[in-house]
Amino acid sequence: MDANLYQLDGKVAKKIELPSLFSHDFRIDLVRRAILAEQSLRYQPQSHSLMAGLNTSALYVGEYGVYRAGRHTGQAIRPRQKLAGGGMGEVRRIPSAKKGRRAHPHKIEKILIEKMNATEYRKALESAIASTSMGTLVKAKHIIKDQTLPIVVEDKIEHVESTKDLMKILEALGLSADLEKSHDPKLRSGLRRYAHRRKFRNSVLIVVKDKSKVERAGRNIPGVDVRSISDLKVEYLVPGAQPRISVWSEGAVSGIQEAIKKAKL
Repeated sequence: MDANLYQLDGKVAKKIELPSLFSHDFRIDLVRRAILAEQSLRYQPQSHSLMAGLNTSALYVGEYGVYRAGRHTGQAIRPRQKLAGGGMGEVRRIPSAKKGRRAHPHKIEKILIEKMNATEYRKALESAIASTSMGTLVKAKHIIKDQTLPIVVEDKIEHVESTKDLMKILEALGLSADLEKSHDPKLRSGLRRYAHRRKFRNSVLIVVKDKSKVERAGRNIPGVDVRSISDLKVEYLVPGAQPRISVWSEGAVSGIQEAIKKAKL
């Protein structure tokens, strides 16, 4: 499988041979499993206080033959607060009572992480990489012109330091329309503590061989992410199981197969 190698000004320098994994099938079932497994690593265990609903003077005195048992008084026999003068107050401790214990609390020992076989995860990663070269899938969500996918750029892009220079490169590659679509954030509605949080639509993913200066240049552009091949995850390539536009450096393309052999969840 061949691809065009673009210069930083958007002109085609030459044709290059892509690794065989770019021609693999898109296994959406594996990709979805891998995304869920990656997301599960970010879950935070939750639990309730062991003494929640128990810090009270409530006492159960409902046994037969016990003083103040409360039988035949028209009151439910439940753990009740002990009041001054020997009186019994509101029901406490039990889950059905106001300020009582929680019926089915979160448990800290619950298993939140969804595991995935290492070989299966690598297959999902290969499938996600292959999907970035499928024009019909990428065009379903992104705006691109007639570029051949994937978009491979010479290694000079890894040394770009300025956000302005990186924007010029992406515009020369014909990606300005998709970037503009990502500039308007979605404002979340609902509760005040959640509302007005900005979320930008995923646009271009720039894949480089090693961590480089272009990461600092790309983090200020809404919708743009820069990742090295050693940090590549399925969710970066196909967020929501939908392939996104990927711009690869020439060195990243040549080293991707070795990086996949070391990839793990």
